[in-house]
Formats: sequence, structure tokens, C-alpha cells
Amino acid sequence: MTISCLSASGALAQAVAPAPEAPTGRATKSFTTTTKDMVAAANPLAAQAGREILAAGGSAADAAVSVQLVLNLVEPQSSGIGGGAFMVFWDGKTMTTLDGREKAPASAKPERFLGPDGKPMKFYDAVVGGRSVGVPGTVRLLEAAHKRWGKLPWKQVIEPAARLAEDGFTISPRLNGLLSQEKYLQNDPTARAYFYDAEGKPKAAGTVLKNPAFARTLRTLAENGADAFYSGEIANDIVSTVTGHTTNPGDMTLDDLKAYAVEERPALCGPYRIYKICGMGPPSSGAIAVQQILGTLATLDMAALKPGPDAAHWVSEAGRLAFADRALYVADPAFVSVPVQGLIDSGYLKSRAALVDPAKSMGKAKPGEPPFQKTFLWGASDGIEFGTSHMSIVDRNGNAISMTTTIEDGFGARLMTRSGFLLNNELTDFSFAPVEDGKPVANRVEAGKRPRSSMAPTIILDGNDKLYAVVGSPGGSLIINYVAKTLVGILDWKLDPQVAADLPNFGSRNGPTELEAGTEAESWKAGLEAKGHDVKLIDQNSGIHAIVITPSGLVGGADSRREGVAIGN
Repeated sequence: MTISCLSASGALAQAVAPAPEAPTGRATKSFTTTTKDMVAAANPLAAQAGREILAAGGSAADAAVSVQLVLNLVEPQSSGIGGGAFMVFWDGKTMTTLDGREKAPASAKPERFLGPDGKPMKFYDAVVGGRSVGVPGTVRLLEAAHKRWGKLPWKQVIEPAARLAEDGFTISPRLNGLLSQEKYLQNDPTARAYFYDAEGKPKAAGTVLKNPAFARTLRTLAENGADAFYSGEIANDIVSTVTGHTTNPGDMTLDDLKAYAVEERPALCGPYRIYKICGMGPPSSGAIAVQQILGTLATLDMAALKPGPDAAHWVSEAGRLAFADRALYVADPAFVSVPVQGLIDSGYLKSRAALVDPAKSMGKAKPGEPPFQKTFLWGASDGIEFGTSHMSIVDRNGNAISMTTTIEDGFGARLMTRSGFLLNNELTDFSFAPVEDGKPVANRVEAGKRPRSSMAPTIILDGNDKLYAVVGSPGGSLIINYVAKTLVGILDWKLDPQVAADLPNFGSRNGPTELEAGTEAESWKAGLEAKGHDVKLIDQNSGIHAIVITPSGLVGGADSRREGVAIGN
């Protein structure tokens, strides 16, 4: 087997904003079992499109194209071709990761999100409009994956979404609920005409929504490939939408679009118990932070703890340590020398785990000094991240994809192109303040740079280097804690993926200890406060999609907090 992989106190620069994608209800779900293949995705129509592609003999990569393009229609608040994504791919021998993260335009400056007074802009003042839009990467990523691992024709895998855009689909209660809570989207004329009725109210759940403009875009991509997105009519539409905003225009150019390229990066793999955990390295902080959390938990018997205040204490303390390092060290590796090997080094993780007191919270963790670092000149910055979507796919040949995809905040920059899709606000994942404590921030805005992410698409191999599980979640910077919790649930507590996904969410991002409101985690509050934790009860609207490979077949789970399903053949 050959796996291309790397061995094993920040100040918040912008004002804290609401949690990503508010909850819209919870449904009771049971795990799904199949024998050949499986798709776990955030909407039943998207998952069904993926299953149909797999049934037609398509690969995991073929299914991912169909799932993503349908998600653009049925879950437009979370992802789409106006955004970016990270993909982890396993072909039975090699782990590969593709970086389709958005990039800052060539004219971007570090002061992009500072107001006239030199202070960071308010979050939504920065988000809404063209200023926040990064050069989209999703279409290039999908094409790259299909060219490399696809089996069916490109036109065939695009067809399900094109047909759905033409024929229409019914608005789900979740989409209607999020539109009802949305404050900015209908200020965009194109989006208002699409999502709202003549009175300005969100179109009701059950309404059939058609998107002929998006259908035309998809047919153009089917005929001419991704180049038709990055040049020509669609590209002109993107640029004019970004630069034409009346109060907050951006500066993206056609040259920015033409220059965009997907980056293949080494998979970031590390041990946990008998397993190998593989994910996406920088510019995502997800795999580093998840492996740091697991590296701390590996020093004790998590199986003996079970869900409860003691387990929440350890996971939260491990999260504090991971987020402290994340705030200081992680950014686009083309611009910053990220000490990746040092951050997941076994000796370093043991030294960090020794800082955890079983009886008392450390409060605010400080970043460590990992080996192999080449610089310690950065100022720390936590930053804000928001909503996303995730898909987990395993095909009948054992190929697997874990892909997390985003347009950042719910409904992105609140800009809809005439080509039928929303644009991202990914650039607000950069630190708004370029300098902290007199030092440049690693994740500051720079021309051509990819903003730091917390997306953590994960593939797990067993002790024999065989595929064991595919996991991931949306949720902004909370993704790291969602994925870590799910991995503990599956690997330590031996839960099926549905039960693991539905466990109460908990953890810390190096601030308060955050427990999911309205769940049994609320009963852990007193026990944690007795250990000195500052406990906050918050909505934690994860969207975990997990598939576990067993001797009898595939077992899948889709987070009950959202409308996703796990289905297959």
C-alpha cells in the first residue's frame, strides 16, 4: 500500500456572529445498511441522484459530481458551484486530497476588511456584497476528480441536476425555515425573484421551484467542461455580479477566474488506537485539529468514560489545546510555513496532553511550540467560519470520498448570478485584522491566498490499511468538534454511525465549554462547572454523514439535525 501522507491564544479579529445555519427541527432516524455502495448526503434528492449514478456503474467520483450539483439546487444556503470544497479520496491503495478552496483576487490587500476607522468591519457589513467573494473552486474540483476517477461520461453525471433544475423540485421545510430567518438575501433582485413571492415572503415549503438559468449553466458545463465556468458568459456574469454590487462591490476579474487551479496536496494521516485517520491538511485546519484532539484522548481509556461530563471535560480540554495552535500556526501553506509535522508529532501531542488536569479545566490554552517549526513570528487570530455541507460516498469497488463543500455563511454573500447560483463569502474566513500584538496574522488577507478552513473530511483505515469509515460534517469552526465527537463515538464507544452522529455535541474552541442546548448534554453542566469550566449552552446544528464498512456490508448514518439521508444499493 502507498499512502501519500505527512507523518505523524488568538484574539478574535472580527465581532462574533450568530451560529451558522440555525436549527430547523430534528427528525428520528435509524442507521441504514447496504451491500454494494452508499451515499450519505444532506438532502434526499441529492443522495438519490448519487445512488442512481452508482447503480448505473458510476464511481464515487461520478456520484460526487451529481450529489454536489443537486445540492446546489436543494440546499443552496450551504454549498454550490459558486463556492469551494475539499475532497479526500481513497482508491484502496492511495489516499489523495484535492483542494478546491476559493482564492482571494489578485488585487486583495491585508486591510480588506478594515473600516475607515482602521478597525475590523462588522461581520455582515463585510459579508453582504462582492467584497467577500472568493474565486470559486468547486467546478474545477469536480472536473479534476471526474477526469481522474470517473467512469461515466461527464454529461451523464451532470444530467440529474440539469433535469431537476428544469423540471423543478419542492422546497423543503428546512430551506423554507432558513429563508424565513434570513435578513439580507431578498435585497438581491435575482435572489428575491427566485426565492420569494410577490409579497416578499419566502416561497412556502412544498412549492415547486424551477431554475432554468442553472439548467442552462449545467448544460453549458456538460458540453464544454469547467473552462466554460472560468471564462466566457458564465465568468462574465460572476465578475459583473461581484463588481456591480451598489454598496459593497468586490474586485474579482476575469483573469482571477482564468488563473484558478485545484491543488493536489499530501493527505494528512495520523494514528488513533489501531486506526489511521486521514484528512485534509492546510489551508484547512480540520485534520490537524482533529488529530491533535485524538492525540490527547489517546493517552487515556475513552471507552471506559462513555458520554458524560468526564468525557466532555477531556474532549473540551483537548479542543482548547488544538484551537490555540490552530489560531497561531495554520494558514495557506503557499504563504505561511505551517509546522504540520510538528503539530501532529506524537511526542509533541503527549506533551500537550500532559497539560490536561483530570480534575480542573485549564481555562484558556496557550499555543505550544511544536518541533519542525521555522518561524514564531505570527500574531494569533481565531477568525469566524460558518455553514457548509458534507457528503460521504463508498462505491462497489471500495473507492471512497469524503467531501466537505461550502459557500461559507448561509446563502453566502447574498449575491445570485443570472446563471442561477449563489456566490460565496469565503474571504471573511480570513482574519479581519491583519496584525495582532504587533505581529502579522498568518491567516490575513493576501492576493491569491486561500483562507484557512475548519472543514474536516475524514477517511479512516483499520489496522490492516483497509477502508473502515468515511466521516465529515458542516458547521464552521464547530466542524472540528463534531468530527472528533463522531470518531470517538464510532471508534471508542463502538456506536453505529447514526447513534454516533446523533450524540449531543460538545467541546471547546479555546473559549467556553460549549454544550448542545436542548439535549442530555445540559445535564453535564454542573459536573463540568465543578471542574472550573465556563459552560455555555448553544445550538450546535451539525450535519454529520458517516459510513462504516463492516463484514456484512455498509452501515450509514445521517445527522438527525438536518434533512440528509444515507442510502445505497
